[in-house]
Amino acid sequence: MSPTLNNIISSLQRSGTFINSLIAASTIGGQQLCSSFTFRCPCQAGKNFYYGSAFLVIPALILLVAGYALRSQMWTMTSEYCCRCGPPQRRISPLERKLACLRFYSITGRALVAPLTWLAVTLLTGTYYECAASEFASVDHYPVFDNISTSKWKEVLAGFPCGKSVPSDVILVRDEVGLLHRYQSQMLGWILITLAAIAALVSRCVARCCSPLTSLQHCYWTNHLHNERELFEQAAEQHSRLLIMQRIKKLFGFIPGKEDVRHIHIPSCQDWRDISAPSLLCMGEDLQGHYSFLRGRADETNEESKSEGIELKP
Repeated sequence: MSPTLNNIISSLQRSGTFINSLIAASTIGGQQLCSSFTFRCPCQAGKNFYYGSAFLVIPALILLVAGYALRSQMWTMTSEYCCRCGPPQRRISPLERKLACLRFYSITGRALVAPLTWLAVTLLTGTYYECAASEFASVDHYPVFDNISTSKWKEVLAGFPCGKSVPSDVILVRDEVGLLHRYQSQMLGWILITLAAIAALVSRCVARCCSPLTSLQHCYWTNHLHNERELFEQAAEQHSRLLIMQRIKKLFGFIPGKEDVRHIHIPSCQDWRDISAPSLLCMGEDLQGHYSFLRGRADETNEESKSEGIELKP
């Protein structure tokens, strides 16, 4: 792959607009699949409202919670600024708090993309709303319902979304009620889209106005956070592999994957007991923390002198 294409893909991956568009497209696809294969309005009095409302609201709440939970920055902020279970490490400056607020606003904006898209698409489609609102349609002005009892009235209204067979004089009422519900649902959908767009614009302007950083500083800070996370993960992966290889070599006498194995070490019962005990990361009073289960006697340098190695000759 050419360097130019790599730069384009990298810039798209880091672009908030591209990621938000991808999230919205995935949500729309999921909503269409859910409507096609899962949603079936019960068309029974007393059940339509709860069933339609559940499909309209509950997936949006799940997507909102998932949007927060799947953001690694959310857990980073929680551990750095919110949790006070452990001993205080350092004092957080006012500038750091303001930057943390900006990051939280960014995370919230990203988390709201999926639920707002779900609500907007479902309202524009009108299927869930029509099912939920079918029992509450106002049909008092239709003469055909004058001689129908209240219980029968609700049953007839609840059966409108399913297109059940009704008397010929009720078909016109069913079509008009269906059109009215679609009109109401789509109007609510467009109102939601308009309010979301205005809220996004206003919140972005307010966040930039209240930000302690200039435009160039904000761009640099964003790139710095991305590069810091990326390089730290690469260095942490390489460091942990080297450290684990060193500890495994002290425990077994060789490194996995090495073809020329001449010495192996038979771990004692105490070695197995030691490596089975978990160790916390820099939570004790030791100056150097343990980062592995492979510690204890297996990590002591004088342990190798206590057990003789076994030489394997090719």
